[in-house]
Amino acid sequence: MVNFDHFLILRAIGKGSFGKVCIVQKRDSKKMYAMKYMNKAMCVKNEAVKNVMKEVEILTALDHPFLVNLWFTFQDEEDMFMVVDLLLGGDLRYHIQQESQFDEDRVKLYIAEIALALDYLQSKHIIHRDIKPDNILLDEEGHVHITDFNIATVLNDGQLATSMSGTKPYMGTYTTIMLSLFS
Repeated sequence: MVNFDHFLILRAIGKGSFGKVCIVQKRDSKKMYAMKYMNKAMCVKNEAVKNVMKEVEILTALDHPFLVNLWFTFQDEEDMFMVVDLLLGGDLRYHIQQESQFDEDRVKLYIAEIALALDYLQSKHIIHRDIKPDNILLDEEGHVHITDFNIATVLNDGQLATSMSGTKPYMGTYTTIMLSLFS
């Protein structure tokens, strides 16, 4: 069973509302990962435990080259830990802010990879519900990986999604795009 002692913490790379993300190295294999850890008390206080557990459940069932893959989960008295792929290419928001325009081949690559990931999720009856530039990470070779399944949902056969979730500025845009695709 894996625990905190199996990893060497190298440096912090991010901070969220419930915890932090660090670059870690697994001591035995020397493989590098990102470790997300969330304070249990803050998760309980903010009623986020259900979402964290759902995210772990969903990620455990997934394995795809254009998704962030979950490798290990564990907890101690204070925190819950998720060890995932380390992706050092930044998020798509960063790249959009840095570059005024992407070349056509790069856009085609991103769209194709995102579409393949979303098609895979659909085959597993999973709706991500928060696709946005911040949740699309790039690896060192420039390939996309969808992350943050915190508000994702799994639909059983024949079940319809009946609630709206996501990041408000993107929800209207997404709805407009989807409606135009299916009209």
